[in-house]
Amino acid sequence: MSAYSDYRKSMVQLFCKYQNGNFADCEEYFERPFNSDGRPPVFHKKFADNNVIFNPDSSPQEHALLLKEIPPKERHRWFRSMSSSQAVAQSILGNLKVHDRLRYLYELTDDTGLPLLGDARLYKENFHMEYTVDYLNEPRPTSLDGFISGDYRVAIECKLMEPEVGTCSRPRLRKIDKNYEKDYCNGTYTYQKGRKTRCSLTEIGISYWKYIPDLFKWNGDVDQVPCPLRNNYQLVRNSLAACVRPDGSVLPEKGHVVLIYDERNPAFQKGGKGYTAFEDTKEALHEPQLLRKCSWQSIVNHLRNKNELSWLVDQLELKYGL
Repeated sequence: MSAYSDYRKSMVQLFCKYQNGNFADCEEYFERPFNSDGRPPVFHKKFADNNVIFNPDSSPQEHALLLKEIPPKERHRWFRSMSSSQAVAQSILGNLKVHDRLRYLYELTDDTGLPLLGDARLYKENFHMEYTVDYLNEPRPTSLDGFISGDYRVAIECKLMEPEVGTCSRPRLRKIDKNYEKDYCNGTYTYQKGRKTRCSLTEIGISYWKYIPDLFKWNGDVDQVPCPLRNNYQLVRNSLAACVRPDGSVLPEKGHVVLIYDERNPAFQKGGKGYTAFEDTKEALHEPQLLRKCSWQSIVNHLRNKNELSWLVDQLELKYGL
């Protein structure tokens, strides 16, 4: 069994234990209440809010504010699964905002010792979850897990059990997909299928390659095999979201990306797909400090050492083992 399979199995066991200890009537709350297929527990749609950790003593107003951070229409397809990275992000980052503890993120460093938030100024008012970036000409605009707006901006990408960071969708198109003939890419940055540009995304007007050379060492005017975005796609999008402004200016000195991950996940350990994508993307940047990473464990342990939000820390340990 692979290291990732072992990790996944251990996480599912944690989730099932949490399910059994916190929901007396599993059949009412969950789609597959008895875990017969070895997958993480998934809440029924009407009970999806229960995948977010709330202060048991919170007021109705605090409860509503936490849910408002990621309203139902912004939830990912698999939000109802206990393995959802969006749900753990809302539980941790959302509660830090609602309970006025975002300041603790300032005290953290990334894995290399750099200040996690750099020169950003962080307040409740400028911290957003599922923030939409609508100026890269994307048919489906980039939505950031977390975002600090202002003069200095931080784009936050959150992962939990994912086996990778996020790859380009075009090489994954199948012949049965209706846009296969028009949009399929073989994973190289070359002219293909009669297109006038080297990138399938550029062909439909998306602006990534307009700005990429300003941030990265990749030359948009030559063939590249493989395409540097194939496995680094999501981190590149986040970098653009942090450093490109609505007026088209590119300000690498005024923003950076933070990747938050589970340090137990083999995908984000040396040799894993997520780790490799992070390191390759960082190495390609003109300013490598533009990309930083920090584990959920570092954040939760900081709260634990501060003796803050003990109800949240306790539940994170029970549910996620953090």
